Amino acid sequence: MTVNSLKTGDTFFLIAGPCIIEGETMAMNIAERALDITQRLGIPYIFKGSFKKANRSKVDSFTGIGDVRALRILRKVRETFRIPVLTDIHETSDAALASEYVDILQIPAFLCRQTDLLVSAAKTGKIVNIKKGQFLSPAAMGFAVQKVVDSGNCKVMLTERGVSFGYSDIVVDFRSIPEMQRFGYPVVVDVTHSMQRPNQASGVTGGTPEMIGTIARAAVAVGADGIFLETHPDPSGALSDGDTQLRLDDLGPLLDTLVRIRAAVGGV
Repeated sequence: MTVNSLKTGDTFFLIAGPCIIEGETMAMNIAERALDITQRLGIPYIFKGSFKKANRSKVDSFTGIGDVRALRILRKVRETFRIPVLTDIHETSDAALASEYVDILQIPAFLCRQTDLLVSAAKTGKIVNIKKGQFLSPAAMGFAVQKVVDSGNCKVMLTERGVSFGYSDIVVDFRSIPEMQRFGYPVVVDVTHSMQRPNQASGVTGGTPEMIGTIARAAVAVGADGIFLETHPDPSGALSDGDTQLRLDDLGPLLDTLVRIRAAVGGV
């Protein structure tokens, strides 16, 4: 897989999986279901799963099943289904560790300006997916891209996940997609984190999952190269971000609609 191969114009690619790896059976089931759907529709598929979560609201929030154990599950998904796998990293030491198991290293939105983290990811030679910070303009992401390129790695993707609006809401500005595409790299829209309402009084991130389809349809219509979403067989029982994950049973119908929209707009 190359970055250029993801910018086909005729269709979009999908990055999808659970918020965090909760166990092997769950991860394998999600990957198998998603792969069946995407193969039927001709959508390139990348499995996503966090091997740990370092940005929880509370100190006692679930953060993972163990780094190496989760990474081994990601590698099993990769080898079993022969699909690329993505995970996010939070510290410079994560880059070398995770790169032994996955194809794409993702930089979380809040960390997209962390030079050492970007450089560490770049030096692994893996594709680096940088999420745009909720506090940054699309143009400002050019500096994040340049840090990776200047470190000798031109394999970059950018992901839009909304802009902070007030204290507890996120809004997607779809002008960001063509603006960031001017850098020459694939641009993805994260349609589930865009639904977040972080830092609720309960200490659990809330969201509006009923709007996932709305953001996804708009993203495909305006020409996003890829769609990022988190999905779970039972979001109400998910150990992380349950209020913003798409129910796995709803993935097929959503992708059916998105394929029809992309066809109707002629690949954009």
